[in-house]
Amino acid sequence: MTDSHPTTPFGRRTLTLAMVASQAAAKACPEDRVVHKWKIFRAITDARDRLDISDRALTVLNALLTCLPETALTPGNLVVFPSNASLSERTHGMAGTTLRRHLFALVNAGLIIRRDSPNGKRYARRSGDGTIEQAFGFDLTPIVARAEEFDRLADEVRIERRTIALARERVSILRRDIAKIIAVAAEEGALGDWGDIRRRFAGLSGRLPRAVGLGLLEPLAESLERLAAEAGKLLDSHLSSQKTDGNDSHSGAHYQNSNPDPLIELEPASQKGGGTISETQPVPERRSQQATGFPLGLILKACPDIAMYSRTGIGSWPEFIATAAVVRSALGVSPSAWEDAVDAMGEGDAAVTVAAILQRSAEVKSPGGYLRGLTAKARAGNYSIGPQIMALWKKQKTANNEQAS
Repeated sequence: MTDSHPTTPFGRRTLTLAMVASQAAAKACPEDRVVHKWKIFRAITDARDRLDISDRALTVLNALLTCLPETALTPGNLVVFPSNASLSERTHGMAGTTLRRHLFALVNAGLIIRRDSPNGKRYARRSGDGTIEQAFGFDLTPIVARAEEFDRLADEVRIERRTIALARERVSILRRDIAKIIAVAAEEGALGDWGDIRRRFAGLSGRLPRAVGLGLLEPLAESLERLAAEAGKLLDSHLSSQKTDGNDSHSGAHYQNSNPDPLIELEPASQKGGGTISETQPVPERRSQQATGFPLGLILKACPDIAMYSRTGIGSWPEFIATAAVVRSALGVSPSAWEDAVDAMGEGDAAVTVAAILQRSAEVKSPGGYLRGLTAKARAGNYSIGPQIMALWKKQKTANNEQAS
């Protein structure tokens, strides 16, 4: 059915300029255009955010398309007239009020045109040979008329998604590289302002929202790139100095390190405790690996940042404890402080404590000193990981809820 003027909706529904524009685009559609029904529906699905339609509206559009038996769509006779009961069945039981809301959204988006009968009912008048002479319902011609536009929008969305995925990968790789560089620098006692590197890295290691755009990812990746370059230069300087020291030793120079553990220098002297550790001192028996009373899944939800320091993921307590040892180095906590914490708390609780410190790295100025203070409380029986883990878990839950909303 063709009209020389815009067709108007039945009842209280008003005619809008968007409806007029949609009808004009349908009239201008070339008669020889052929569109594959499901390919163009896929393009509309990919471009749904650009078209401002929801997933439920797409379900209704899919139901309308199933009313057309042909796969190849051409202009003319694209009016479908299913009843609300039929549409509800085709949309897996969608309520009538919900159907009307999403049909209205499809009309507003210019994807369908209302061809309302005088009484608002949907039906078709047929000729004597059974062909449809006039139909009242929903005209799907705009899908054919705007096919090129939908394909272009879908391509733009796909390119944007790929670009975002690549930017996410770049951020993840840079974070991993910086974390490993900091860890090896701490293990080797590399000289340089590694405290500043750690603080800046902590500020760039926040959790990314699910719906993150290039506006956030690209500046973050550039900042991480600069930080990785600075950290790499510091590590290269350490390697160069090691080569120089090695040449001096071959020339007869002898260097004696009075402090066998260079990482201790990362903590203030007041936090190290007095005396030295005897080489013949027996190693105390370690407590159970597992943190008492808390499942590993809850710990990882409360302290998700520790997962960035694992190569293969954390699926067991031994993997969690091994990753915590890497984090300990990255935070600048000395081996002696770690051993004291393990002796006082057990490996599991000590690892959880380090994970909590990492999660709060922006607040904790001296991780080594903070861990020693908690170790002293644990020896006195005044420390429990429970309150800290539950507070972090609630904080993460609140943040996730805010992102979802």
